[in-house]
Amino acid sequence: MQRLGRKGFLLVTVALLVVALLAGCSSQPAATGEQKGGEQQPAAEKKFVNIATGGTAGTYYPLGGAIADILNKNVPGVNASAQSTGASVANVNMLQDGSVEMAFIQNDIAYYAANGTEMFKDKKVEGLRGIATLYPETIQIVTLAKTGIKDIADLKGKRVAVGAAGSGTEANARQILEAYGITYDDITVQYLSFAEAANNLKDGNVDAAFVTAGFPTAAIQDIAAQHDVVLLPVPEDVADKLIQKYPFYTKVTIPAGTYPNQKTDVKAVAVRAMLAVTDKMDEQLAYEITKAIYTNLDRLQSAHAVGKLITKETALDGMSIKLHPGAEKFFKE
Repeated sequence: MQRLGRKGFLLVTVALLVVALLAGCSSQPAATGEQKGGEQQPAAEKKFVNIATGGTAGTYYPLGGAIADILNKNVPGVNASAQSTGASVANVNMLQDGSVEMAFIQNDIAYYAANGTEMFKDKKVEGLRGIATLYPETIQIVTLAKTGIKDIADLKGKRVAVGAAGSGTEANARQILEAYGITYDDITVQYLSFAEAANNLKDGNVDAAFVTAGFPTAAIQDIAAQHDVVLLPVPEDVADKLIQKYPFYTKVTIPAGTYPNQKTDVKAVAVRAMLAVTDKMDEQLAYEITKAIYTNLDRLQSAHAVGKLITKETALDGMSIKLHPGAEKFFKE
């Protein structure tokens, strides 16, 4: 019995040593910095969401900052930041190369990229996914009263800023001019950004400029602060002709008073701003991002006047690419 008890004691001792060793191993801090009780998230779970916006004079930039703020405050583990970029076309490329996780893009540019047309001819981008469309991006065709230009047809022979080369604005300008039978051979083309176009209009170096952005737009407000501006209309019949060929356009009205001394409504056409990601984004993260944005719309309204146009009810209007499954889950709730 004594010998048996000694063996039993040895077995118990060995067992206790094994348990102690295992406990010691499991209590070692994880390489990721994980702690028990949820005090600290594993570093590997930190989700960086870089948001590509546009130029600082446009609409994307302030909205992107607001969305980053919303995500940081409402999506656990997310570290979001917004950065100024060359806007839609550049943003598609940044999504494709993985340098950003989310981007503001015009719905027409997203369509071109997903289908390999226009500036993405023979460069089709796979894997683009939509989160939501946000608000109309109106093609505003601006001139000064002193030029005497009152109609788009009057632009023949004039110096026209059509947007940066290869930009979404440039595609819009070309398509609208085409609806009037005007080609780049009929005008003196100036490839200028919004801010550059504003400065050149003020200085008399260009006669008119195309600006695609939510209104009121800072670049146009800047011109209107010093000069009498005129917005050239796109009449219903021309808009219908345009939409028949390019179905991502919609009709809009720029209300009187949008800019200083604008006394009447102006008929126009618009594309839609949208938020896009890629199919590499986790479905749950995409769901949480979409939910955070659409349950904090007041933050977007305080960031820019177009925020009041961003609603859940219109979030799928003009969606020109496949919807991300995470966003789809939220909108089906």
